[in-house]
Amino acid sequence: QVQLVESGGGLVQPGGSLRLSCSVSGTRVSTNVLAWYRQVAGKERELVAASVGGGITRYMESVKGRFIISTGKARDTVYLQMNSLKPEDTAVYYCYSGFSTSVGHWGQGTQVTVSP
Repeated sequence: QVQLVESGGGLVQPGGSLRLSCSVSGTRVSTNVLAWYRQVAGKERELVAASVGGGITRYMESVKGRFIISTGKARDTVYLQMNSLKPEDTAVYYCYSGFSTSVGHWGQGTQVTVSP
């Protein structure tokens, strides 16, 4: 059974920071791609940041320079450091683990709200 458990969401003021964490466990789980997605009600889920085995990272344009994705040495944990948060970053953030971005597993989601 594969489990992805997120933590670290919450309410923060604009300009503030949050760090999301996700622990990945289970047999036969691929961690080749570890990623964070986010979704706003009524909109499609979008890729925020991804880490691919071998050291490649990828970010959506609007978070470049503000967010940093990192992983534990064993790639059983993935983090998202979010700095200079903006109201438009408000969303439910989902952790993802898989062989590619099209085949994998999801966490349950954690709410991030950026508001004065």
